Amino acid sequence: MSEEGVFYQFKHFIVGKPIPSHLAHHERLSRVTGLAVLSSDALSSVAYATEEILRVLILVGVGALSFVSPIAFVIAAILAIVVFSYRQTIHAYPSGGGAYIVAKENLGEMPALVAAASLLIDYILTVAVSIAAGVAAITSAFPPWQSYRVEIALGFVLILMLGNLRGIRESGQIFAVPTYFFILTTLTLIVVGAWHALTGSIHPVTTDAPMLVATQPLTLFLLLTAFSNGCTAMTGVEAVSNGVPAFRPPESKNAAATMLTMAVLSITMFLGITLLAQAYHVFPSDQETVVSQLARGVFGYRGVAYYAVQAATMLILVLAANTAYADFPRLASILARDRYLPRQLMNQGDRLAFSNGIVGLSVFASVLLIVFRGDTHALIPLYMIGVFVSFTLSQAGMVVRWRRLQTPGWHSHAIVNGVGAAVTGVVLIVVAVTKAHEGAWLIILLIPINVLFFRATRRHYDKVSSQLSLKGWQKARVRHNTVLVPISGIQRAVVGALDYAKTLSGDVRAVYVNMDPAETERLKSQWAEWGEGVPLVVLNSPYRSLMEPLLEYVEKLNVSSPGDYVTVVLPEFVPARWWHNLFHNQNALLIKGALLFKPNTVVTSVPFHLQE
Repeated sequence: MSEEGVFYQFKHFIVGKPIPSHLAHHERLSRVTGLAVLSSDALSSVAYATEEILRVLILVGVGALSFVSPIAFVIAAILAIVVFSYRQTIHAYPSGGGAYIVAKENLGEMPALVAAASLLIDYILTVAVSIAAGVAAITSAFPPWQSYRVEIALGFVLILMLGNLRGIRESGQIFAVPTYFFILTTLTLIVVGAWHALTGSIHPVTTDAPMLVATQPLTLFLLLTAFSNGCTAMTGVEAVSNGVPAFRPPESKNAAATMLTMAVLSITMFLGITLLAQAYHVFPSDQETVVSQLARGVFGYRGVAYYAVQAATMLILVLAANTAYADFPRLASILARDRYLPRQLMNQGDRLAFSNGIVGLSVFASVLLIVFRGDTHALIPLYMIGVFVSFTLSQAGMVVRWRRLQTPGWHSHAIVNGVGAAVTGVVLIVVAVTKAHEGAWLIILLIPINVLFFRATRRHYDKVSSQLSLKGWQKARVRHNTVLVPISGIQRAVVGALDYAKTLSGDVRAVYVNMDPAETERLKSQWAEWGEGVPLVVLNSPYRSLMEPLLEYVEKLNVSSPGDYVTVVLPEFVPARWWHNLFHNQNALLIKGALLFKPNTVVTSVPFHLQE
């Protein structure tokens, strides 16, 4: 693969341009590299999904931990349904079928904006949750670092931000290292743990600081809460459907195969970790992750294999966070192109990165990490609302698409996507109900607020566009231009500004605000010699205000000659050193700001450069 590699593909994919023909084969993602590049988010979620189930069940007691396996199998079945449903989206949208695109084309503006708002929030939380979980893997291996988890997390965010701003020259091989390292170590953990279980050589794991066992009753609501926690295992599924154009031809076939492989690996690792956690009697702890405890129990206390598992877990989670640095800026740029977000989010840096989107994502994720103290378990309740809103809207949009096009076999396709929409919709309701009191209400509130902001932004741009349109425009008459030169006395900068002003119009006036009668008389006596024949207008200021008389005079000219121009030429010092500005007032800046909002008023500066 050449130096540009897969990152060159993504630059073209993100910008929305076709991939050049000379990169037709070797630069595109194969199934192997596609799994590494696009599946890290989905695969990494198995590192904390089982633990989130256990943290709820332990509230009932040790006996309730036996429910972890049935809950995990239900989640695995739902994940299989979602993946099978999304495979149809891949074939239907070979150019990339994100929830916003699918909903916009099939459901209309409002559902599309809801999907976009959900996805943007989801990407921010992907960074926060993945990095927090990655730091938890580090602090589990090195407990003394526990008190520095926020600082470590912010350090990872800074590294990812700077790397993406610089335009990391990623390649499939680079992505493959942490992804396949994680797959290898996790499957090895599961195989060795299963061998111990089959041979009866399991030794239950001892946990230094297990969560306190509560005495809550085992209720349906609590089981649903545990189920909703475990549904984090389904996050990241949509990434492959977004990245279809990056695959080698046939793109849809390779992307669908990659998604199937991702699903098989995710389900295998999720169920394997869950069954081992039950077999080794792992208790959730605030000091050590479930995966860390399993690695200790399977490989020994803290051997090489243990540290390999922890390192692989940390790397895959940081890589999962990095996927949001492609998705968030890309979606933000699409929304900005559609005039739902400020156009600054469409700006690309010199490395073809959406710099504003990258910085914004980093800031929002950092705020979450600081507010929630880098605690994965505190962030999880916020995470899944956006995920399942986008799942549901995307699959519902596909049902509408099949009904509209009625291609051969559309009934079966619609049933598959309909089942996917129904299942994810039910999960969404369960997650919203069970997690609302844990903080998910904030996301439920933020989604409509974001939608309102999108619509307000669109209305603003539509109004600006209508006012800038040439439709019905008629050429204006030749306008008179009155040029004003505000002065504070006679000096070289003023004379230079007067010379420039006379090139603009025959009606030039020097304006002086009288705040000292003696100084005003001295100026009048010098004006005949240095005024260049320009009339001097003296404005009285009974309250010793500089700005108010000048603004009133400009307003008077605008009223007396509506439609004519008033140009204000400001003599402005340019100091030799930047810190010399501290010794000079900023009246020119204040005048510019005050006149900016007056119609038919132009402000320009004539710089006078001071020497050392």
